[in-house]
Amino acid sequence: MNELVGTVLFGVMMLALVLGLSCIVMAIISTKKGQEAFQERIEYGFLGVTGLVITGLLAYALS
Repeated sequence: MNELVGTVLFGVMMLALVLGLSCIVMAIISTKKGQEAFQERIEYGFLGVTGLVITGLLAYALS
């Protein structure tokens, strides 16, 4: 049972890592201009950092 929980946590950790990194990349490659671009970059950046923080917390929980 412990192995199942560890496997599920690892899967969620990988999902959070991929989503976090992809949001950061999307913030970097945004092609919009002006206020709309600034808002989009802030939103994607926040989601990206949040994903990386969740990844770190899950990595700590698995160790």
